[in-house]
Amino acid sequence: MIATPPAAAPQPIDLLIEPRWTIPIEPAGVVLERHALAVDQGRIVALLPSDDAHARYAPRQYMKMAEHVLLPGLVNLHTHAAMALMRGYADDLPLKDWLQEKIWPAEAKHVSPDFVHDGTLLACAEMLRGGVTCCNDMYFHPQAAAAAALRLGMRIAIGITVIEFPTGYAADAEDYLTKGLAARDQLRDESLISFCLAPHAPYTVADKTFERVATLAAQLDLPIHIHIHETQHEIAESLQQHGMRPLERLRRLGLLDPRLIAVHAVHLDADEIGLLGEHGCSVAHCPTSNMKLASGIAPVAEMLAAGLRVGLGSDGAASNNRLDLFREMRHAALLAKTASGDATVANAHQVLRMATLNGAAALGLDARIGSLATGKQADLCAVRLDDWQLQPCYEPASHLVYAAGREHVSHVWTDGKLRIYDGMLMNLDPPELLDITRMWHNIICS
Repeated sequence: MIATPPAAAPQPIDLLIEPRWTIPIEPAGVVLERHALAVDQGRIVALLPSDDAHARYAPRQYMKMAEHVLLPGLVNLHTHAAMALMRGYADDLPLKDWLQEKIWPAEAKHVSPDFVHDGTLLACAEMLRGGVTCCNDMYFHPQAAAAAALRLGMRIAIGITVIEFPTGYAADAEDYLTKGLAARDQLRDESLISFCLAPHAPYTVADKTFERVATLAAQLDLPIHIHIHETQHEIAESLQQHGMRPLERLRRLGLLDPRLIAVHAVHLDADEIGLLGEHGCSVAHCPTSNMKLASGIAPVAEMLAAGLRVGLGSDGAASNNRLDLFREMRHAALLAKTASGDATVANAHQVLRMATLNGAAALGLDARIGSLATGKQADLCAVRLDDWQLQPCYEPASHLVYAAGREHVSHVWTDGKLRIYDGMLMNLDPPELLDITRMWHNIICS
């Protein structure tokens, strides 16, 4: 008689999550039911049928989420986090007036390490509450921004901001670079922190500085995060000053490659879309900010048809006025359909990919985050869909884009650690945020 070997003992793991639906993003277009996600030491161990998961794993924590959809944490591909303290400060103005008459003077007066820390803390709390686990930031005082993000456990790509004119942070372009690179060296061992080179825009950065940025990006393998073709005025000004459109200027200066994140990219012709696609560049599409500043509607349908990688950004709260990727998903889908006259463009699964894996890939983080693949960091977002206002639910991916909002996000994890539990921040009490915002409101209004 042959003895039957004993069944293997279940493997101890940190966490097993069993939602009603799971949208892994990879493979594309898939919605799984009766599956569970196994997490250990901050990483995804497996995504497998629930019965198999219970037989294979012995979790130290088990979360049954009977009416939830689980998906990767959202990636906000473009924001100015600290500007959350300027939410509503300068509304209903065109971009040039908004910047030159209101925002830049206010920044000159108020921006400091404390301003950046407190504003970034507010922004990260808002983003986490809305399911955003990673943001790509462009602002000043990077150590202060990093400290705020780390306090809340949020993943952040910090921009080494570069402009030609002096601010309270730096004197000139070289000073911005020197200080930003020093911050990168200081924070290089923080697993939640990464960096981008962030020349502000073609109209604020000189050719010599762009060449230096291109060299550093190649040497350090850093993304380049830049506003480009945001308004018609920007293009007209470039034609007058440089005899060429801004994107052509970047091409001649050597900045077009897979590291480039072209923010806004509203006013692109067919050749420019092809140029970005040919060089493997990414676009950070900011539909709400583009609408609010009357910048225009980006040609997203044409970008997608050309195979261009498109992610989603909120821009700063001073020009949006929410750091809300659910609203960006909805606006991105609806504007693409309206502008193209094609209701099939930017379908729900495509838009969910924009808000997750595409953003991660643009930041060079797609091997770590952006989908629910084995071995990736457990940056996760759970959305509860049993609210009566969301009924009935025939297709959860569609519901996430067209019906649900950030208020339906219930749980958020980064690196497998719970940051939002049942809609509540784990590492910060809301009264502290209210005290911070009241203080800065009084300072800015004084």
